[in-house]
Amino acid sequence: MVSLLTVAGIAVAVFVGFNIGGSSTGVAFGPAVGSRLVRKATAGVLFVGFGFLGAWTVGRNVIATMSSSIVPAAQFTPIASVGVLFFTGASLLISNLYGVPASTSMTAVGAIVGLGLASGTLNQALMFVIVSAWIVAPLVSLAIGLVVGRYVYPYLDRYVAFTKFDLHFVQIDRSGTIPRPYLNQNASPQDVVGSLSVVLIGCYMAFSAGASNAANAVAPLVGEGGALTVDQGVLLAVVAFGLGSFTIARRTLETVGDDITELPILASLIVSVVGGTVITILSYLGIPASLAVSTTSAIIGLGWGRASRAATLSELATPTPEQSELDVATGALVTSRAEEAPASPTIGDIARHEEPAEGSEVPDVPDIGAEGPADLDERSLFDPAAAKRIVTMWVLTPSLAVAVSYPVFAVLL
Repeated sequence: MVSLLTVAGIAVAVFVGFNIGGSSTGVAFGPAVGSRLVRKATAGVLFVGFGFLGAWTVGRNVIATMSSSIVPAAQFTPIASVGVLFFTGASLLISNLYGVPASTSMTAVGAIVGLGLASGTLNQALMFVIVSAWIVAPLVSLAIGLVVGRYVYPYLDRYVAFTKFDLHFVQIDRSGTIPRPYLNQNASPQDVVGSLSVVLIGCYMAFSAGASNAANAVAPLVGEGGALTVDQGVLLAVVAFGLGSFTIARRTLETVGDDITELPILASLIVSVVGGTVITILSYLGIPASLAVSTTSAIIGLGWGRASRAATLSELATPTPEQSELDVATGALVTSRAEEAPASPTIGDIARHEEPAEGSEVPDVPDIGAEGPADLDERSLFDPAAAKRIVTMWVLTPSLAVAVSYPVFAVLL
């Protein structure tokens, strides 16, 4: 019986890792794929490689927390381990079927919380710390994005522009016996540097995803008397990530790369660095947290900050009917002033072969509160419909994991 349950636990862990790979690959490489810098298959390879590095190093701390600290390791019997992994995977599958990058850490912790509540062994003090981190992390990402968008982004954007590529950034010459890669002939040196930056930061995001998400797939199987050692658990998780990266990730790559927001490439670099850094720090501390939540919070903050430049802080605090209104929910600026498209092409523009706004000269950055056109339009900041779908699934998946797992464990234990 134990042997069969162990096999079932490993199979369910692979299922969970499969869904995590599908979700996290989109978060990490959606911008790079959407801007035609890498293909989906290349994104899968890069995600698996750097996800392994993150899981093998920093990810061990999160595995330790989820395998023995939220509830005692002794509670992860073969039946309980299979149950936790099943409820986690089922919740994530629902999210992936909607093409939404799910909060994998929150969902996995939710299933473990259901086990802890049913067995009366939940470490409430630790859960207070974890839930606090879930609140603080997106707020920090939001605040950093807001400050950068309001005070720094316009000056960076003056010196960053990307050529619109009709073909992928890297091409393959198949005329000879051995295929030879070469860069798109339309790429300038600045394009090369910027494009490599997008890909490298995607790799950094994959590292962060591996660090935070390996535990979500295998933590119940690792620990005292567990079916797997930590090393075996990491390897199993990464293999499962790969299965999801090369299959179901195609949907989340499209969602992040073009549906969530038409981020300018510079903006995608900023939000990736902010979101990835916040999660890497939390993973180092052993706290499971969501890369998707932190990254999207940075997107909202950056858009809000960029839009709010049309008014001074005093004007924002005391708005008048004549002034522009700031829609806090979407970060969009509703204004009667003429609006122009971003100076550099957005990810959505490039993916759909649209030409960027005319004019290669970037005007001087207007002072905060000065009259003049906004540097972006509402759609390039944030898509409210996609945001509503994403936030709904973020709340639903961990809640569903707790609500379903608790009564089942209450009966089984």
